Amino acid sequence: VQLVESGGTSVQAGGSLRLSCAVSGNTVSELYMAWFRQAPGKEREGVAAIQTGDGTTYYADSLKGRFTVSRDSAKNSAYLELNNLEPEDTATYYCAAGIVPKANWWRRENVYKYWGQGTQVTVS
Repeated sequence: VQLVESGGTSVQAGGSLRLSCAVSGNTVSELYMAWFRQAPGKEREGVAAIQTGDGTTYYADSLKGRFTVSRDSAKNSAYLELNNLEPEDTATYYCAAGIVPKANWWRRENVYKYWGQGTQVTVS
């Protein structure tokens, strides 16, 4: 399974972006697709996740309302829409996929087997 992110770019504060994560290779139903981000000098943190089977979504509390995660099963893709961006959102954004045993574990990096290479988002 390979994950390829795209859509990262430089944007002004208040702007919006849509990140995409294309999944190739064998896919498994009931996967969680998640987005993490890592800002310079900070630890990687979970941003949002979606359960591909039933579409249930999960968000970091601080980001809920500005970010929206979605998936398109027909295209084997997941998306993260970022709105009202702030300079503090500057980070490398990673897509991850895996089977999450418990829903409230969605922010645990070690449950995700597959990772993309990351896409840079810069907000100024």
